[in-house]
Amino acid sequence: MYTTGYYKEPGPKLDEDSPFKSMMERFRFAANILELDEGMFQYLASPVKQVIVSIPVVMDSGEIEVFEGYRVIHDNVLGPSKGGIRYAPDVNLEEVKALASWMTWKCAIVNVPFGGAKGGVRCDPTRLSKGELERLTRRYTSNMLEVFGPDRDIPAPDMNTNEQVMAWIMDTYSMNAHKTETAVVTGKPLILGGSQGRKEATGRGVVTVTLAALNKKGMLPNKCTVAVQGFGNVGSVSAELMYEQGAKVIAISDLSGGYYNKDGIDIPKAKEYAQNNNNLLEGYSKAEKISNEELLQLECDILIPAAKEDQIGRHNAGNIQARIIAEGANGPVTANADSILEDKGIMVIPDILANAGGVTVSYFEWVQDRQGYFWTEERVNRRLNRMMRDAFDNLFKVSEEHDITLRQAAYVYGINKVATTLKMRGIYG
Repeated sequence: MYTTGYYKEPGPKLDEDSPFKSMMERFRFAANILELDEGMFQYLASPVKQVIVSIPVVMDSGEIEVFEGYRVIHDNVLGPSKGGIRYAPDVNLEEVKALASWMTWKCAIVNVPFGGAKGGVRCDPTRLSKGELERLTRRYTSNMLEVFGPDRDIPAPDMNTNEQVMAWIMDTYSMNAHKTETAVVTGKPLILGGSQGRKEATGRGVVTVTLAALNKKGMLPNKCTVAVQGFGNVGSVSAELMYEQGAKVIAISDLSGGYYNKDGIDIPKAKEYAQNNNNLLEGYSKAEKISNEELLQLECDILIPAAKEDQIGRHNAGNIQARIIAEGANGPVTANADSILEDKGIMVIPDILANAGGVTVSYFEWVQDRQGYFWTEERVNRRLNRMMRDAFDNLFKVSEEHDITLRQAAYVYGINKVATTLKMRGIYG
């Protein structure tokens, strides 16, 4: 099954604070198992294309402000590259490169025919008017016309971007292509060719693989306790679907802190409370107030970190009491915590599998746009569940075959798939 060859420790060392660090440590481990030669390692570790653009925007005041935008295509061996666009003040090229590479392995793991990409604009969207945001988005898209394309590179929403931003990208690209091209982005409004089930897809995928893990461990969801960090789109959907499975959700959290009830929280009512409270749980009285850090360390069967990266590290991994961690967020567990959790016997369902439901349904949206034929939500969910279960089963087999963790198996499987495809295609030139 696996690629063979002599592998040597390659490449330049990374800075301690580089966002590449955790990914590259796990990448090297998988490369050693696969015995990748140094040339193949360097090819897979290096982005295919890195684009930096200046984005001049006429602000509402009439003044010109220049923003910096990025798009990194890490790999396009399996197909056109795919990945979100984030707007944030601290976006930088290193972060975008790391996220693009994760997208490559994520697509390979769930057997979606895409490569990995990511984009970003360094800005504070909370300080921009809707008009300024639209002008920024359209100019960024215009600068990326030779990068984007339904057969080349397909953006999607990410941090601080949404279906409206995707609509502007689609329209700008279409105006320049002189035809309506809905398949150039995913995560669009339904009326513009979006897919049923897209908003819930990531949380639904988290729950699908969590249920698969419970099955492997001989555990029943209605006998389990769950703690969920983060109550945004991913966390709230994950919590509600686990609640519907009969699990007792004992803790939830958002920016305002954590909320704990040992007897269980009524998730539909908690969601309704947040929706009527500026999307915050602040003041929620049906549970005891705790910190996000305390939530992570609760005694529970399933922990779903669905908030931010680097939440579980060397400093607190030894205090984690969950039996299963399903990573709803990107990178919630640092590389230096992996071995600690492994020694404690905690099964970690890695982010590049657990939260791959989003890119899977993005693929479905792309397929539907290209066909001009749209599926029911039931069909979308059924196909999503099947692909996520198959991906979990594949990684579980690899983990047993090599006696490694699910995270290590994810990198082995994903890297092997891309490397094998690359060898079959060959190097042009």
